[in-house]
Amino acid sequence: MRKLDSLLAIPALDRASQPNIQAAIDGKAKPLHALGRIEQLTVQLAVIQKTALPAVSQPHLLVFAGDHGLTLSGVAAYPSAVTVSMVDTLLSGRASANAFARVVGAQVSVIDAGVAADLSDRRGLIHAKIALGTNDASEVPAMSADQAVSTLLAGADVAMQAIANGANLICLGEMGIGNSSSAALIIHRLAPAPLETCVGPGAGHSPEGLAHKYRVLAKAAARTDVNEPIDVLAQFGGYEIAMMAGALLACAKAGVAVIVDGVICSAAALIALRLAPQAHDYCIFAHASVEPGHKIIMDALRAKPLLNLGMRLGEGTGALLAIPLLQAACGLLSDVADLKDVLEGSA
Repeated sequence: MRKLDSLLAIPALDRASQPNIQAAIDGKAKPLHALGRIEQLTVQLAVIQKTALPAVSQPHLLVFAGDHGLTLSGVAAYPSAVTVSMVDTLLSGRASANAFARVVGAQVSVIDAGVAADLSDRRGLIHAKIALGTNDASEVPAMSADQAVSTLLAGADVAMQAIANGANLICLGEMGIGNSSSAALIIHRLAPAPLETCVGPGAGHSPEGLAHKYRVLAKAAARTDVNEPIDVLAQFGGYEIAMMAGALLACAKAGVAVIVDGVICSAAALIALRLAPQAHDYCIFAHASVEPGHKIIMDALRAKPLLNLGMRLGEGTGALLAIPLLQAACGLLSDVADLKDVLEGSA
């Protein structure tokens, strides 16, 4: 627990430079506040990076993969084998996340957090497997409390390595059949919110399939009344969700901005920010997922996503699409003329 305590000891963001950054933005050749949330992003990145000229030079997407025992109870429209297939697709560079990453110039790393298969022969995969998928949370805890803590720390290690290798912006993504069910239970307990409002179709369900999914999750929720973050993670979480939470905390600890993708990543953020609320200032929420639980998380965290594109894929695709907005925000300070220079030139 000492290592976890160290990870959670995140200092509050030092905002001493914020008035000067805001003054520099206000002095640019544009009406005051005319660029809306882009100006807010500029300030956030400048304060996080402790510089008057922030930059997004080496964005890095971390895609954490894991399987869920809940799929044994039929909560997912696809079998767990699809997780393995999508890991292979990501490693081959042919997934949606890979295509988007090439467009925005981001590096992609794929991490085996807890896929229910032996992937030791996969080249290019970061091997951090905790177990061969979680237990069926409708019957027993998804993982032990010790595994929950170990997984948080493992995710932190992955993020710290990416930062040590030069990443100055981390994007979080995931792959895992059944993880929308895990996320719904986490939202239910940590937002908190009624379970029925947290359950969505995930990768796709018929009305009958969605009704069955809710019944299974209600059974899981009835097993225990836990509501503390580590306990909720152990009872209902996934290894990929836990590693994303740990990665987020590590980014905040290191003073690096982190882009949170859709509902699964946001459920991980909910865990992380319930553990260390001060990490919120380092988070940028990418897009509004159409999964119903996502708005519940955003309301609970008082967060506002940058984009609303009707997406619900995962993989970090929404996080990647937010990168150009951050790059534009940096350009506001580095490339836009000062208003006084424009006025002097017109005199």
